[in-house]
Amino acid sequence: MTVADRAFETLTDESRAEAEDITETAREAEAGNFLRHGAALSLSKLADGLIDPKLVLSWLMGALGAPAALTGLLVPVREAGALVPQLFTAARIRGMGRRKWAWAAGAAGQGLAALVILAAALLLEGWAAGVVIVAALAVLAVARSVCSVSFKDVLGKTVDKPRRGTVTGFAASVASAGVLLFAGVLMLGLLERFQLVAGAIALAGAAWLGAAFIFSTIAEEDRPGDAEGEATGLGQLSLLWEDGDLRRFVLARVLLLPTALAPPYLVMLAGEAGDDRWGALGAMLAASALAGLISGWVWGRLSDRSSRLVLAISGAVAAGFLGLGVALGWGGAMGTAWAAPLVLFGLMVSYRGVRVGRSTYLVNLAPEESRASYTAVANTTVGVALLGGGLFGLLASAAGPGVVLVVFAGVALGGAALAFAMKEV
Repeated sequence: MTVADRAFETLTDESRAEAEDITETAREAEAGNFLRHGAALSLSKLADGLIDPKLVLSWLMGALGAPAALTGLLVPVREAGALVPQLFTAARIRGMGRRKWAWAAGAAGQGLAALVILAAALLLEGWAAGVVIVAALAVLAVARSVCSVSFKDVLGKTVDKPRRGTVTGFAASVASAGVLLFAGVLMLGLLERFQLVAGAIALAGAAWLGAAFIFSTIAEEDRPGDAEGEATGLGQLSLLWEDGDLRRFVLARVLLLPTALAPPYLVMLAGEAGDDRWGALGAMLAASALAGLISGWVWGRLSDRSSRLVLAISGAVAAGFLGLGVALGWGGAMGTAWAAPLVLFGLMVSYRGVRVGRSTYLVNLAPEESRASYTAVANTTVGVALLGGGLFGLLASAAGPGVVLVVFAGVALGGAALAFAMKEV
């Protein structure tokens, strides 16, 4: 037994059983491919955490004197840019015999875009720095969309169904450990913060380039492209009407968006109560990374048993912690040292569960020949919904962040109920 085989069986606790959802040829190479997926995805997720637009790039824009108008574009550009283009790139990717090259190219593109952001941080300031950073982030987001479309399809061809959630959950935990280390260094203040942030962005660029190389070594069978005769572009949206299971999944995923949208409003609620410590860059990164480190692998293993229940449980956990946050805020306890960290940690645990569960569910739901299209339709639809998430900022301005969190709790609970009622895949 090779080292790869031993590592594979240790991580998955699975014997070399007969293939369920991949070919026998792919089954023979599964151990090595599992580890390559884990390594490449760990590096990619680590880079995501090190260059987080909500926290790291927002702080960087402020340090460089970029205007608030440009800083406000970071999250919409990142989220919409990563999701909306998938509807138009899926057909081209679907036509490739080996789609690992699409993921590798997307990862390399993200790495190069990160290095452009680093150059802007070191050489420019003010408006010039802000424009270049936002533009580079847009390129990074589009490259990420290519990775998102292609990854699920390559995973479905090279890793068998009972182990797909495990590899994504394992990668999330490994990456979270790296981000947690970075957050700890920031919080301790051992080095000058701008230098640390610049170093983290450089490391993110290198991580994406390394991930591109590792992913290119995956043993993927060359199969004829599947694009011929299928809908392309906006025509792929017909899948929402043709497949009721996909439609319910997309709706549940939209209803679970509060797990991603709520953290800024939670920080606002804590600020109103007089606690601004968890608005600090290092502490926010620590909460997110610690949640991923503890829960990522567990969610992955549970997702391999029932990704539907993972989504339902995650939504219910999110609703509970959002309700707790509102109760603490309105009860005057949110300003204490433990309140905001506790609620934020719980929310991030649920967010990780939604991410792992939705990825595993979609891979297992989609027919092999249409995985790219299913992924593109789901992600583009959710991307459009995310663009509408900015309207909650108006509600927060008018009624306060507590009201927004109440709405989010109700929406997440509805998403949990819908996920529970979905078909088991």
